[in-house]
Amino acid sequence: MEMLQQLVRFPLEHVPFIFLVLMVAFTVHEFSHAYFAYKFGDPTAKLLGRVTLNPRVHLDVLGTILLFVAGFGWAKPVPVNRDNFANPRLMGIVVSAAGPMSNLFVAFIGTMLYYILFRFHLAEWILSQNVRVYEAIDIFLGYLVNINILLFLFNLIPLPPLDGYRILEDLAPRGLRGKLQQLEKWSIFIFLIIVFIPPIQKVTLVPLFSLIQPIHVGFYRFFTTLFGT
Repeated sequence: MEMLQQLVRFPLEHVPFIFLVLMVAFTVHEFSHAYFAYKFGDPTAKLLGRVTLNPRVHLDVLGTILLFVAGFGWAKPVPVNRDNFANPRLMGIVVSAAGPMSNLFVAFIGTMLYYILFRFHLAEWILSQNVRVYEAIDIFLGYLVNINILLFLFNLIPLPPLDGYRILEDLAPRGLRGKLQQLEKWSIFIFLIIVFIPPIQKVTLVPLFSLIQPIHVGFYRFFTTLFGT
């Protein structure tokens, strides 16, 4: 059991909650890409059955396992043919941004649920009825908010195949786009260096992920300002 605990990067008792949150986060993310691509005139994802909120269509088994074991993973990427868009660059940006923004929206909804629980004393009532149910809700909502904010930030990193790179590629002038494409073959090595080398993590991922808590707090303050503490 201890060896398994070391292999999995999360507390074992939290694994079911994390898996459920990942199903929601990955599904909403990929669905958003597929939905906007279809609405902008590209039927590729629609023909492959990707315009759906069915998690089985979007989850990648290996990518999900690696997220638990290595701390990073992926879902099945949504194929997009920008040639079908009336305005390929503008609509490409929207389609690419839809995934990360959908994760931010899920985090916003999760924070709203937090607010409702405490604003109307539902948390106290649940705690008085069943401590384990209260703990389960608290753990689930915590992961729902934090993992979705993490995915929002992570996917905006301008490295292929992440959405941030696709947005940068569509924003860049034609000449710069050609140079960016030449660097794509090195992207996997750059990605692995950023993820696995601690000194590089400290100047890249750590500052980026330090934004998770401020974003969460900002969402909560929005609700308390709008509706009261």
